[in-house]
Amino acid sequence: MDYKKHERHTPQCLECGDIIMYGRSDKRFCCDDCKTKYHNAMAKKSRTYRTRVHKLIARNYDILNSLVSEGRETADVAELLLLGFTPGVMTSCHRAGRHDVYGCYDIMYRMTGTKLYSIMKLKNL
Repeated sequence: MDYKKHERHTPQCLECGDIIMYGRSDKRFCCDDCKTKYHNAMAKKSRTYRTRVHKLIARNYDILNSLVSEGRETADVAELLLLGFTPGVMTSCHRAGRHDVYGCYDIMYRMTGTKLYSIMKLKNL
């Protein structure tokens, strides 16, 4: 009879690429440091995206807040774009009658393709 030699599959560490010589056959990391580094790198992508979105929201809020402080209730989108406003980034959106009302924290506004209308800050929050 011809018996084939059974070879154990030797996995490699997902972080450093070293061969894992001991432990379970489905082990993915050679040590805790590699496991931590790998998962931190994966989480960094998500943190980077969230940070970028938070910065966009903060910039929009600052621009809208300055309009409210000046007493302005309308503004051209082109003017706001020059200031760094990002129209698609908001914290809320709901339908009020025939219009969509957008919000950036406590500042509410309506928007068409060329203008922002009814820019106002909510009180007593």
